[in-house]
Amino acid sequence: MKIIYEDKDLLVVDKPAGLETTEMIEILSKEKPGLEKIHRLDKDTSGVNLIAKSPEALIFFQKQFKNREIEKKYTALVAGNIKDDSGRIETLIGRAPKEKKKQKAYLPFGPKSEGKRDAITDYRVLERYGSYTLLEVSPKTGRKHQIRCHMVYLGHPIIGDKMYGFKGQSCPKGLNRQFLHASSIKVRMPDNNYKEFKSDLAEDLKEVIENL
Repeated sequence: MKIIYEDKDLLVVDKPAGLETTEMIEILSKEKPGLEKIHRLDKDTSGVNLIAKSPEALIFFQKQFKNREIEKKYTALVAGNIKDDSGRIETLIGRAPKEKKKQKAYLPFGPKSEGKRDAITDYRVLERYGSYTLLEVSPKTGRKHQIRCHMVYLGHPIIGDKMYGFKGQSCPKGLNRQFLHASSIKVRMPDNNYKEFKSDLAEDLKEVIENL
């Protein structure tokens, strides 16, 4: 696991795919005790992951997530050719009926809107590859599986996503997981200066793009 940044308050890790955030913290805690999860990435999502090094730091950074002050950007490869070069998805998100592990997008003010939480995701096209589109995705809220759920709602699920992908969906050669990478996070530090932490696209995802 590559350490992107570290000081007395914060540890920023380039999380590999195939590892839960909590599992990663357990491994790191053997040499760096007292680590706390600020936010999580899905198991098969790689990229920038913030970890607090003290209870005070945990409260400080989690408050920014709660207040939607964090700027996050992801790189995603989705199915199909998205019509618009950029856009915003605004829905409610809640648990999918009869599927406890899965989330679903709901229309605001619809008959099933009660108890659901608002979710906003911006996106812009980086590149088009015929039957695939490469996106920069910026979630403005932090709902579980938000990007994956919103891409399905848009009709363009993330390539390689076994939970949310369409049945029979094509997949580029060599891709063994969902094509979703946390490429950058911008936060306010305890000294009130802002820092942006970046992660290059993971090697397996780079190879997929090169082949396309």
